[in-house]
Formats: sequence, structure tokens, C-alpha cells
Amino acid sequence: MVKKQNQRKVLAVLAGGLVLGVGVAVTLAAWNDSEFATGTFTAGSFNLEGSTAGDVDANYSDHNVDDGDTAATLAFDLPADIVDNMSPDDAVYAGFWVRLAAGTTTGADLVAAGTTADPAATSNTDHLGYAIYALAPGATCNAASAVGTPIATGATLDAQAGVTTVPLLEGATAAVAGTAVQLCFAVTADASLEQGLETTATWEFTATSTD
Repeated sequence: MVKKQNQRKVLAVLAGGLVLGVGVAVTLAAWNDSEFATGTFTAGSFNLEGSTAGDVDANYSDHNVDDGDTAATLAFDLPADIVDNMSPDDAVYAGFWVRLAAGTTTGADLVAAGTTADPAATSNTDHLGYAIYALAPGATCNAASAVGTPIATGATLDAQAGVTTVPLLEGATAAVAGTAVQLCFAVTADASLEQGLETTATWEFTATSTD
């Protein structure tokens, strides 16, 4: 009787092991699979550059004083009888070309963002007014072309009004700069211009991407 009972226990244990073995086999047979997705995001490029010496590639550079550059020095043309000595009611003119640099991937809207000038107490800031015009391609900045509606004006050198937008186009390819626009500055002295004073004004232009 004892021997038969022991055999039954062994068989019971073996049976339990077989059942356990079946359970493990089912677990290992499960399948696992995953999917992954990734995206790469590349920003475009944007750069405004200017020239005071005509629409020639070699003459363009950056003049952003906020980035440590030096402001472009406008070359105002004076009549021969004036040379560099303005008198009351005289007017002088200077061109400044702006364009989107090669590699810029979007068009832009350009505006005159503001102007600063020497203190009126020690200069002719209050006796010099200005108007800025966007000229047609190939035009020369002078009294004949500085007509129509200006993109910005100032009754004095440290004031600004009448601001309108100038559209700028990006280049046809990444290796080509955008189409240049010439801005024509006309600065006029009033009847109260004071003798012997030197006055410096700086204009800021901002281009904002449109695409």
C-alpha cells in the first residue's frame, strides 16, 4: 500500500510538471512588434544686406549695428556750388540699395523702423527734414526721381511719419540674391539752418519675412 501511494505521488508531481511546462511554452510563443517614426525640421535662412555704391554684388554687406556692424555711410550728392556747405533751403540726395542676401529662403516686407540724430541743442537736427523714396530699377537718386509718395518722412531728422511697406523678393535659387530696391534719401534744410553745425542722422530699416 505504501509503495502504491508513493507511485501515485510521483505521478501527481510529474503531471503537475507537465502542466507547468505547457504553461511556459505558451508564454514564450507570444509575438512583439513596434513601429517608430521620426521627423527632421530644417529652418530657412533670412538676411537683409545693403549697399551705398550701386547694385553690384561686391558692394553689398551687413550694416546691422545691433549685431556689431557699422551703419552704412550715405554719400549725399551736393551741387557743385554747394560742395559740403549746406545753406537754408538746400536739398541733397543719396541712394541706398537693399536686397535679400543669397541663401534667403523667403520674401520680406521692408519698413523704415526709425531714425536717430544728434541732439537739437548742438546740431541742425530740427532744421533738416527728409523723405525716403523707393525708386524704380535703374533710376538715379536725385531731385527728378525723388517724387511721388515717399515710404517715410520726417519734419526733422529725429522724427518719422508716413511709413509704408516695400516688398522684397528672395532670389530665384539659393545661390542668387533677391532683387534689389534702391531707397532714395532727400534731405532738405529749412530757412533757419544754423551756420557751422555738423549733424549726423541714422535710419533703421527692418525686413520681416512673409512666407
